[in-house]
Amino acid sequence: MAMPAAKLLMLLSLFGGKPTSAAALDNCVFLGEEEKNSLYEDGDVVIGGLFPLHYSPVSSLPTYKTKPTANMYNFSSRALRWMQTMTFAIKEINQRSDLLPQLKLGFHIRDSCDDIPVSLRASLLLVNGQPEIGTRAERVNRDKGQERNSSNLGCAAVPSTVSPVIIGDAASGLSMALLSSFHIPLVSYCASCSCLINQKDFPTFMRTMPSDAFHIRALAQLVSYFGWTWVGVIGLESDHARFAIQLFLQELVQYGVCAAYTHFYPVVLSQQALDELLDVIQMSSSKVIINFCSDSEMNWILREVQRRNLTGLQWIASEAWTTTKTLWENFGGLLAGTLGFAIQRADVIPGLKQHLMSLRPSSIHKSAFLAEFWEELFNCRLNWSVNSHSHVGDNYLDRLPCKGTEDLNDVYSTYSDVTQLRVSYNVYKAVYLVAHALQDMSNCIVGQGPLPNGTCADPKNVKPWQLIHYMKRANFSTLGEKVIFDQNRDPIAYYDLLNLQRMPDGSLHMVKVGFYDASLPAGRSLVINDSMIKWPVGKQASRSVCSDSCPPGSRIARRKGEPICCFDCVPCAEGEVSNMTDALECSRCSENTWPNKGRDLCIPKTIEFLSYHELMGIVLCVVSVLGACISLSILAIFFTYKDTPLVRANNMELSFLLLVFLAVCFLVGLLFIGEPSDWLCRFRYPAFGISFALCISCLLAKTVVVLMVFRSTLPGSNVMKWFGPNQQRASVLLGTAVQVIICAIWLLTSPPHAKNNTAYSATIIIECVTGSEVGFWCVLGYIGILACMCFLMAFLARKLPDNFNEAKFITLSMLIFFAVWITFIPVYVSTAGKHTVAVHVFAILASAFGLLFCIFSPKCYVIILKPEKNSKKNLIKK
Repeated sequence: MAMPAAKLLMLLSLFGGKPTSAAALDNCVFLGEEEKNSLYEDGDVVIGGLFPLHYSPVSSLPTYKTKPTANMYNFSSRALRWMQTMTFAIKEINQRSDLLPQLKLGFHIRDSCDDIPVSLRASLLLVNGQPEIGTRAERVNRDKGQERNSSNLGCAAVPSTVSPVIIGDAASGLSMALLSSFHIPLVSYCASCSCLINQKDFPTFMRTMPSDAFHIRALAQLVSYFGWTWVGVIGLESDHARFAIQLFLQELVQYGVCAAYTHFYPVVLSQQALDELLDVIQMSSSKVIINFCSDSEMNWILREVQRRNLTGLQWIASEAWTTTKTLWENFGGLLAGTLGFAIQRADVIPGLKQHLMSLRPSSIHKSAFLAEFWEELFNCRLNWSVNSHSHVGDNYLDRLPCKGTEDLNDVYSTYSDVTQLRVSYNVYKAVYLVAHALQDMSNCIVGQGPLPNGTCADPKNVKPWQLIHYMKRANFSTLGEKVIFDQNRDPIAYYDLLNLQRMPDGSLHMVKVGFYDASLPAGRSLVINDSMIKWPVGKQASRSVCSDSCPPGSRIARRKGEPICCFDCVPCAEGEVSNMTDALECSRCSENTWPNKGRDLCIPKTIEFLSYHELMGIVLCVVSVLGACISLSILAIFFTYKDTPLVRANNMELSFLLLVFLAVCFLVGLLFIGEPSDWLCRFRYPAFGISFALCISCLLAKTVVVLMVFRSTLPGSNVMKWFGPNQQRASVLLGTAVQVIICAIWLLTSPPHAKNNTAYSATIIIECVTGSEVGFWCVLGYIGILACMCFLMAFLARKLPDNFNEAKFITLSMLIFFAVWITFIPVYVSTAGKHTVAVHVFAILASAFGLLFCIFSPKCYVIILKPEKNSKKNLIKK
């Protein structure tokens, strides 16, 4: 039953389709009237077909302010091939003995005009029955102007056979319109919107076209594969495109890709809409553009791109216009290098080429579709159809009559081009899907059937809901390919990745450079042959990023308020590395490793200690040995001249002991050089403390003896009996014994030990840890106490008159000693590593040299250079 055009227009707002006026609707349907605007062949089961045999190249947007105008429609040779593929598949099945041998299939095909209202009207005619087709004479009379009686389209005009299922429609929007309002059983060959998987809203829908969900996944992987992280996304202002772009943007997040812009343009591409779109493209830094639209919208966009002379754009084609040859021919210079996915192609459908080429002038009268195709292809008019086209203009009447000798082999036509059997293959599979469902119905055993209570359906009187039930369970093969449907009733996706390339002869061809197979494991579903790709500019893929990649050794720092693809590169912090590009975080090196200069690799830290092999260690070692040698040399001099007045007058025994202990102090410095170990650390600090305690104790004893000597000259004084040689030795031992006790307690409670200090940057410092800071400072403090006592005694004896009085020199040596060790404390605390050890050794050597030179150099000067002064007379002279 037909629905008035005005009423169909009311459905437009519900379906979101292309606006069409009532006049335009009548114009498309008028192409031969209802009975001529179809192709019909009777059978036990009549399969309906909807194909966009006509389309409007220019969209219009009617408003309430203006009277709707009729749209002009162009004929689609490509859609005619799809239609002929359906008739071929049905005839092929009818000739087979292994598939539906007891059943004959028929077809009832109508034109959807790529328009929702027309498609709705055609589909209702399909599912409600075929109107009576009058004789040719009756059709001629109606063409001459006799009014058509609308009652002829009533129920009486409908035969008993109706179409339980429709193969169609081509567009997702058209399919949604048919399903949303009437739940008409559909098997679409080209509707790809993933929104159609909703079985609650579209329970009677199936398709042989993969869902957009797979296409979107393939596009996202393609963009990620070439490192494009900053892409432009544009699309038609339609439910289908919006849904696809939404899925695409969600998929991009998984690969760290961002949309530089997302722009929707209206169905009616006015100049203002084109200007807005091209301004967005020109202002963006992204040169990679993904366009979700059909070839007609792309045609207008490319015209404007050509007018503005925009070049260097990398187009990524949506499946809808990837294989549109007219775009290549018209805009090859702009589209060369384009990449896009196309649905799986059948290399050949046996017999289809012959079926398509079998058209002859004598056989095309049965359909206005075929007649119009013939006239358009050969630019002639069929004499018998002149009066049937009451809507044609003068251009048509000016055509010469067809000669009848025209041959399809003599001209090229999209209709006869079987090199890109993609949608045609989907149509072929759709017909076989219905046939296999009917075959399963025929083989059904009552009581074991899939319908409620185990019942079976009658193939010759099948209900639409029953057929849909069987189709959902179908499992078959065509042309050697297994046709499988997933839980969403979608076929498993397989796409060819095509690249538009200019051949040496100047022609353009879509070349297969890879594929996407959804049945393969994740991560391996996309396969690309990079060497086969030809790019728009240069020999490699153009770069399209918001921010350059962060090299190893740095990390990404997000920019506030900007997409994740826009960021700054920040060097890794000290002690951290990143060994990958675009690292989100830097990882910290282990305790024993440190970043290299590029901060992309952790390398072993440098081992640091005061070594004998480095300059500073060598210098300190030489000075230590030299100091010990000088001490022993002076000891030898004093021993040689032990009988001289000067040596005898300066407490020879304590002087010998002091020189020995000073030599030991110099050699103690060697214990601080070299790689520390536990035993070395435990020997180093006590040796340092005890050796200096011996030295200072000797000095203290000498100073006390000098002071007491002068005190003993007073009448009645017997002080010297307490400061004889034995008492002097005992005082030295006693003064040193306290230090030995302190060191013993230190070693027993918390001894020094070697430790790897990893707290510093690129160095592991092997150092001696004091173990107990209290023990270390007690040792140093006790030496300070002895030095203070010695200084005090020497200060009190500094003005004693005799020449053998060395209190002045001891006072000077103590001042140097204090200066060295007071300076040592802050420097020691503030330095680290081997420099701390070097400071300690320097303090030892400086203080030892101070004692050595201040006390013994004047005596050596007299003994060696001024021997005449080394006399008793000179020493007792005031």
